[in-house]
Amino acid sequence: MKYYNLKDSQEKVDFRTATIKGQGKDKGLFFPENIPQFEEEFIQNLHQYSDEEIAYRCIKDFIGDEIPSEILQEIIAETVSFEIPLQKISDRISILELFHGPTLAFKDIGARFMSRCLSYFLKDQDRKVTVLVATSGDTGGAVAHGFYGLPDINVVILYPKNRVSPVQEKQLTALGENIFALEVNGSFDDCQDMVKQAFANEEINKKLFLTSANSINIARWLPQQIYYLLALKQWQTSEKEAPIICVPSGNFGNICAGLLAHLRGLPAEHFIAACNANEVVPEYLKTQNFKPKKALATLSNAMDVGDPSNFVRIMELFGQNFESLKNKISGYSVNDKQTMDTITEVYKKYKYILEPHSAVAFASMEQYLNGNPGKKGFILGTAHPVKFPDAVEKAIKIKIEIPESLNDLMKKEKKTVEINSDFEELRRFLLDKN
Repeated sequence: MKYYNLKDSQEKVDFRTATIKGQGKDKGLFFPENIPQFEEEFIQNLHQYSDEEIAYRCIKDFIGDEIPSEILQEIIAETVSFEIPLQKISDRISILELFHGPTLAFKDIGARFMSRCLSYFLKDQDRKVTVLVATSGDTGGAVAHGFYGLPDINVVILYPKNRVSPVQEKQLTALGENIFALEVNGSFDDCQDMVKQAFANEEINKKLFLTSANSINIARWLPQQIYYLLALKQWQTSEKEAPIICVPSGNFGNICAGLLAHLRGLPAEHFIAACNANEVVPEYLKTQNFKPKKALATLSNAMDVGDPSNFVRIMELFGQNFESLKNKISGYSVNDKQTMDTITEVYKKYKYILEPHSAVAFASMEQYLNGNPGKKGFILGTAHPVKFPDAVEKAIKIKIEIPESLNDLMKKEKKTVEINSDFEELRRFLLDKN
């Protein structure tokens, strides 16, 4: 499998190169040259396969022979080594709980897969690699945990000051060793822009072996297809109709992976991009005018993105055809008040605790289903409620207990370097660390 640069289709690389480089010339994202299809028999009989086998069959064609089969199977087994249950909330809406991994967030799947692939590819290198990543919340913790302690790899994480929750902040700042956290006076978009500038900077790239672990990296993006298949495996045990799938959306890597799986043969009636006040894509779906904006701070902070990087991949999946895209995706914008009201109402009605991102998804799904009676579907639960205690506890009037697995982490000291949203400050930090 080859991958081409969406900004320069003449630049074509293999999976290994795309994983290590992160992005191509002119900050272009890599995209698979062809979309391998699932066999119909496989999709219809998912219940007959183990989670590891489903995950392996999902991903193997994107990697080919670049990782030996037995090693890829080991990587896959570690990637999906925790529970990913589909739970019913109401008669019409279920939730895929993606927060049972080590950092209690959906990004554990992509980060674990990528860190292990990168570690394999770099085992014979004679120089250190710097993984540079921007986070709006959960990416940082998942990447930090995935790469923590790996030899010859340093991780530098940029996150917006005062815009991540206490648990999220501890997960990306308290590990130390090869993990370096930069607290940026700015938004996630500022962090992401600085990361992109670093990848395009000649001086930095001459002195550092740089790669990214955001969903712009194909090794982070592609494995997210896996849990859509695992959801369908569980969905098929009780439902005959294809589901509506609603995804909390910020940088749009998650829903993009679901759409990729769908175009490969995963049954889905429709997709919903559930957004907070950062409504660039819902507005685009109404007006056909894609207009990035400055990110607004909300309760669902991991979705506070005003210029979603992965939307170019979604457009590529649909051949740049707006009508095809619009027929498959609806977009909704949910404000903070609606988010809080949804957490409260769902707990009152169903005794299920949503956090802000899944609440945005639930509210969006309800709006869609109200206009499409008889349909059913599931939302993606992207983080554990404990990551957002202020909002959740205020909404349901009950204290959220910190899981035992986080007790030691929460006692550790925060280790950060504070910088302004100024690329020059990031450049100096990276070169000083070399």
